[in-house]
Amino acid sequence: MPSRFSLDNRLPADYVTNALRADATAGFRAAPYEMPSKWLYDKRGSDLFELITRLPEYYPTLAEREIISRRSSEIASYSRAATLVELGSGYSRKTRLLLDALTARGSLLRYAPLDISSSALAEAGAAIRADYPEITVSATVADYESGLDLDAVPGPRLLAFLGSTLGNYDAGQRRAFYRTLSFALGPDDVLLLGVDLVKDPTVLVRAYDDAKGVTAQFNKNLLYVLNRELGADFDPDGFDHVAHWNPADERIEMRLRARTRQAVEIPGIGLTAQFAAGQDLRTEISCKFRPELLADELAESGFAVSHWWTDQDERCALLMASPN
Repeated sequence: MPSRFSLDNRLPADYVTNALRADATAGFRAAPYEMPSKWLYDKRGSDLFELITRLPEYYPTLAEREIISRRSSEIASYSRAATLVELGSGYSRKTRLLLDALTARGSLLRYAPLDISSSALAEAGAAIRADYPEITVSATVADYESGLDLDAVPGPRLLAFLGSTLGNYDAGQRRAFYRTLSFALGPDDVLLLGVDLVKDPTVLVRAYDDAKGVTAQFNKNLLYVLNRELGADFDPDGFDHVAHWNPADERIEMRLRARTRQAVEIPGIGLTAQFAAGQDLRTEISCKFRPELLADELAESGFAVSHWWTDQDERCALLMASPN
């Protein structure tokens, strides 16, 4: 039976430009300077991150894959999902373990990946429609706010947010994200979250500052994006990559630290960024979680955690939660 595939682009043509301008304007008016980590991920940045996931220091990808591999049948059984919705799906590589378990159970009718990258969705959709001809692939190019209209998607639904991406949100952003999910999910739906756990800071810093310098290239990619899209004149060689453990907030912060005093013109937003020597631009936060605190956080937003699984070394976790 031929598979069915659709790609629905819900983003306006000028979405990336307008969103980047808004984030850069806010970020370079903030103290300290900051930019959301999503702007690291153009094509070059996504390719660099793929390399990072294969580095020996970067444990989260392998740890999460281990959990999914061991627990996918349980996830399929508990969720009874007719639709697998995946946020930030990218190239959908780890998703296949879930697709295998759900199709083996016989309940899955549809895979609904959502991402802001149309090229990643098109590539993943082509591969999945070839390998899973029995399911419909309904891909959506959108951000989470505009793309979480699930009324037309058959339930029960398993909504997966993997890759420890939740950690890129601070506490306030997570609460807003949970509210969005609570409006989108019904009483028979299930949320599957992948998170990175608090551990030895040495291990954490090493994961974000590898010996080969791939993460440094990835971090500096933001400057290339700003130069290309906003006409900025950042000199990437004028900044050092920094991975900093913030113990108060229990998170890794990736930063770019100016080597010298410099003024960077950003014509696309009409601003000049003034850097003192040693001044940082924060490019990413990656919060690490404690099980009991995350369960409480979800409960405050109306989600009850029903299952919690870790890898054998208890580095990362997958949890299932249901809306109350």
